Amino acid sequence: MHYETPYESTTPTRYGDPYYRPAAVPQPVILPAEIPPGVDWVTLPNGVRTLAYTQPTTPPPAVPVSQPVPAWAKTTALLAPTVGGGVAAAGIGLSYAAPGLLAMSNALWSAAALVIAAVIAVPLLLTGSRRGTGRTESTHITQNITATGLFGRANGTINHR
Repeated sequence: MHYETPYESTTPTRYGDPYYRPAAVPQPVILPAEIPPGVDWVTLPNGVRTLAYTQPTTPPPAVPVSQPVPAWAKTTALLAPTVGGGVAAAGIGLSYAAPGLLAMSNALWSAAALVIAAVIAVPLLLTGSRRGTGRTESTHITQNITATGLFGRANGTINHR
């Protein structure tokens, strides 16, 4: 049966046909020098090779090589416990000497008080002994010294009153 339609029918297209392979279209050739950084050739899962942006690959981290210990570090490492031990010994010695240091401090304060008392008392005793002799006048000595020039000979007179 053939029906008449007002439409004109054409040959069917093959776009939906899974076996239809159109003719290959020539692709432009890109030289490797023309590919910008960050872009590389990749193969897709269906086997097609294309240009795509890629993540930069980082080289694996370098394995650290052990360095020898410098001489100054060895010296410092050996001196640290020695200095610490010396400080500890000094602290222990001061703790044992603390009572003696306190006693010496008290003795020094006593000696300082004795010196101050002597400085004050000796002149008072000397002036008091002069008053007891009955002399009212004290002796005055006057010296007049003259010299000419920096290294000149000095001449002087002494006057007693």
